[in-house]
Amino acid sequence: MSVQTVLLDFSIDPVRIGDEVASKDLLKFIKQGLKKYFENLKFVYDLKTDDGYLCLFTDKNLVFIQIRFFNHGIITINIEYFKSDTGNQIMSFESKRELCDYLEAKLEVNGYPYPNIKRDGLNKYFYSSDERILEYDIDKVLFDKRSPFQKVQIVHSKSLGNMLVLDELQNISEADLIYTETLMQRGIQNYEGKEICILGGGDGALLYELLKENPKFVTMLEIDEMVMQACNVHLQSICGDVLERRQAENFEIIVGDCMVALDKYVKEGKKFDFVFGDLTDIPISETPTGEIWNFIRTILQQSFKILKPNGKYLTHGNGTNCPESLRMYEEQLKQLEPKVKFTTTKAFVPSFMEEWVFYQVSVDV
Repeated sequence: MSVQTVLLDFSIDPVRIGDEVASKDLLKFIKQGLKKYFENLKFVYDLKTDDGYLCLFTDKNLVFIQIRFFNHGIITINIEYFKSDTGNQIMSFESKRELCDYLEAKLEVNGYPYPNIKRDGLNKYFYSSDERILEYDIDKVLFDKRSPFQKVQIVHSKSLGNMLVLDELQNISEADLIYTETLMQRGIQNYEGKEICILGGGDGALLYELLKENPKFVTMLEIDEMVMQACNVHLQSICGDVLERRQAENFEIIVGDCMVALDKYVKEGKKFDFVFGDLTDIPISETPTGEIWNFIRTILQQSFKILKPNGKYLTHGNGTNCPESLRMYEEQLKQLEPKVKFTTTKAFVPSFMEEWVFYQVSVDV
């Protein structure tokens, strides 16, 4: 069962919308087109607005139709109805295309039918890095709770397997080994016998893969206990048993604020060969200001204080479609003391449905 939302848009000369006679003719043709699919179309309400005109209709099947004329040259038709599991699809893609073609011809405009938005209590729509809508084949929610820090969900996708979603943003799925391998530069970096610190990494995937490389010791600092508990149950294919065991002779997971641990390591003079920033992505913003940017700068500064002279800081950035945010992050790197150098690697991440940028940063000696 779901609420189906059908969206149709039309581009039109603004002069025709501004002309009262022409706009009435436009509405007449739209009503004629809609009556092909909704025989008992009933007028409910209309309103002239500062930006155009609004008109509402229903029919006997409790279909709700909103028509809007925008003065700058757009006509939108939003059709909303309830569809049970056994009910008919009132507006299939074919019927939408037919209606759009009919109105294009009658109105002499260009039309655009969008895929139905299906609203059934499962969020199947997430954002790309540059805020485009992505639709997923999610069929069930396996975990859904709010921790003291964020909303934690694990959902199942028919094509991606189980997927971790934090605050409505997709983080990692069972199909995303490429994400972890690109972050850790598998086959390029040598981790054997090395001391490693992971900042974040609550899904356990990075720790699990790093332990296959025979490091001396890996310390993981994760603040959200609930994320680890959920992933331990529903994402064992990517984290193995590390979130269950929590520690062994070659690793330890410390639950708490990584900033507190970093300050402690700085005071103690503790050093690592590698530090991973597996925390928040680079923000999408007009300027590198605000709480998240301040957090990123602090993490960078503290991380290099606990790195050995030839150590490396590895982190994920953002999508390749966000060049301005990536540029601002690189500007922050250039301001670090001591001076650093960096390289980038790109990989297409299945659950992100786009190419992602990863950074490898070291002191410029």
